[in-house]
Amino acid sequence: MSFTALHRAVGATPGPLTDDLLDAAVAAGTTEANDLDWKGDLPPAKGLTQTDFPKDVAAMANSGGGLIVYGVEESQKAATGRVDAGEFDETYERTLRSAAITAISPPVFGLNVHRLEGGGKRAIAVEVPASIDGPHLIYRNDYFGAPIRNDSDTVWMKERQIEAMYRARFEERRHASEALDALFGEASAGRDSDTRAWLIAVAHPRIPRFRDRTTRDMARYVLSETERLALTYASRNGGVHPLENVDRNNPRPGLRRWVAVSMAIGDHSSWKEAWMSIHHDGSVTLAAAVGGHRKSRDTYFEGWEVASSAIECAIADVMALLRTTAEATENEEYDVRVGIEWTGQEPLTILTTDNFGRTYDGVSTPLYRYTPVETTVNAVESPLDYHWHVHDLAQDCVNQGGISNVQVIQPPARSDPEAPPLTWTRGH
Repeated sequence: MSFTALHRAVGATPGPLTDDLLDAAVAAGTTEANDLDWKGDLPPAKGLTQTDFPKDVAAMANSGGGLIVYGVEESQKAATGRVDAGEFDETYERTLRSAAITAISPPVFGLNVHRLEGGGKRAIAVEVPASIDGPHLIYRNDYFGAPIRNDSDTVWMKERQIEAMYRARFEERRHASEALDALFGEASAGRDSDTRAWLIAVAHPRIPRFRDRTTRDMARYVLSETERLALTYASRNGGVHPLENVDRNNPRPGLRRWVAVSMAIGDHSSWKEAWMSIHHDGSVTLAAAVGGHRKSRDTYFEGWEVASSAIECAIADVMALLRTTAEATENEEYDVRVGIEWTGQEPLTILTTDNFGRTYDGVSTPLYRYTPVETTVNAVESPLDYHWHVHDLAQDCVNQGGISNVQVIQPPARSDPEAPPLTWTRGH
């Protein structure tokens, strides 16, 4: 669900962007605003980057996001009727998204394109997300500028405005780093990292969307969907999944979050202890013991010895949790941090396996400190692209210990068909 300028104009509650909603807004003579721009015909697909489309998208992104609607006539900035916007197909939609990336710097990702057809009059609504990467610039030949919405008009920023927006960008990055620091500190607190290594992974939405508080049923559903998705990244046969060692059916309430507590405490399975949390703002955390795992029935690795498969399975789980939580809480871009906490005397060692499946440390690089790996991901991008992000993050994490390749997370071929997207309804 979304809440756009059209919803606001007609007094509608958050929900899908529909043809009826557009008709109601046009009938009401809704006027353009900072977050709403009426357009008639679609610009030509050929040479789209040289049209006003990049400028309009950049202006919306620089102004906190908004809606550009093609297929509406206007007079004195007020909608007067609908017209046919023109031919629109999947190729054209890809061209729109490409222009928002290639003709704007930094790129504007995450456009939502809605096709609306009423009475044979096609309309296209381009939903531009809010951005913390402003100012977004467009280039024309040797010149560049930063457009911004001024009520119903698009104007060019002055130098002081550009300076202020850059300052805001750096301030937002500082806040984002502080948010990750706080999550990481909470997730790692109290772990016995002096006796065994712990993998700590946290993710925070770059622009949290505070909607309804997450319910226990929603948290339970998210954890169930997470298991299904995680196993498409890394199978059960590859290693120990932290997700399978938390109580997914009975998440407990925490401070503005739900916590899936470990089921591996105080018995012979304590070596695979794990904890997960889903926050109401869409943040997620994972703390999983990865050192001292069992090698065979009666033997265990030392606390500083970490199998690369344990790292891969943990990343598959937390990235699946991130994606399912993002869909449930309607978040998109996330900052992610993955680290391994070890405070013992011996250097941390990441182990792999040889061609016969035996544990092998011949290529391991002893680590006296594991440097946390950070990345930014779009949690609602295509399943194929997201799978590659999971793979690349895991590879970065094991590379640090001298391991060249991941073994459990097998990346799909670039040409493979995409997996079906997740679906979520708030009424679940």
